[in-house]
Amino acid sequence: MREEYELEVLEHYDIEVKGTRRMRGAFFCDTDKGTMLLKETKISGRRALLLYTVLSCLEERENVKVDTPVFTRDKELLVTSREGTKYMLKKWYQGRECDIRQEEELFRSARTLALLHGEMEQAVPQKERVPSVFPAGKDPAEEIGRHNRELKKVRSFIRGRVVKNEFEYLFLDSFDKMYQMAEKVSDRLERSGCAGLYRESMEQKSMIHGDYNYHNLLVFREDGDMAVTNFEHMRVDIQVRDLCYFLRKAMEKHRWKQKTGRGILEAYESVRVLRPEEREYIGLSLAYPEKFWKTASSYYHSNKAWLPEKCVEKLELSVRQSEEKYDFLETIFSLNL
Repeated sequence: MREEYELEVLEHYDIEVKGTRRMRGAFFCDTDKGTMLLKETKISGRRALLLYTVLSCLEERENVKVDTPVFTRDKELLVTSREGTKYMLKKWYQGRECDIRQEEELFRSARTLALLHGEMEQAVPQKERVPSVFPAGKDPAEEIGRHNRELKKVRSFIRGRVVKNEFEYLFLDSFDKMYQMAEKVSDRLERSGCAGLYRESMEQKSMIHGDYNYHNLLVFREDGDMAVTNFEHMRVDIQVRDLCYFLRKAMEKHRWKQKTGRGILEAYESVRVLRPEEREYIGLSLAYPEKFWKTASSYYHSNKAWLPEKCVEKLELSVRQSEEKYDFLETIFSLNL
């Protein structure tokens, strides 16, 4: 029945569908106008229109391939099925997900990101580029301050539990070491040029992808070209936050291998040179025990009666890789906390 609803949604578009198949929570469509993807969405009609405005401009410039939304016959970007689910049809590409295990693909992803950042600055006229409905990123110092307060709240909660599980014992055992680093990063951020970088990004209305990771990068089998997809988290923010996020994910998989990290940064800078304050922000952002906080926060807000094994694994990984990470940061960013 669900598939019937999705096929009915496709009838709203001025396309001839030649074939369809499921693809990780979406509907892959072969049409007379090229490959497309029908996907559930929770964004509003206004936000969908703004996505189209930015992505269509990027598409016209042809330097970065993106998944631009497609209008229906009635000039709408969202279609609601009979069951009440909203869908959006997007242009898509024949390819595969970026392989995070392959260094060359990581380097290519970094170059693509730098190119995307440059294009996002140029693609849309200033007055249209960042309408008010686009969310703005949070001030880095304030955000980390909130994270630190939450870590202390989680510690107080766990201390108060009479019977503790494996996750809770591990959290308490690791807390002092991880929280000490969290406070050091917070102090350095307050004294750094990151506040100025944030204000500048807000004033210039700099745009970021917001979820730049290997899942959202498609590599073309024919020529190795790369498309960037899923811009639903696009926002006004410090652009190198995208690079921080991508670098963190890649380095966790590569155990903070210095050669790999240096290669990613060099690949990015082969297109867009980082300013000193941007490098400082990247180093401090990576130094923060993000995975430790995120795992603890997820656990705190979850059903404590059921402890997923993944929670323990993630917490163990964040603690185990901390020394490798700080060696990496000291070598690559000359960061000594």
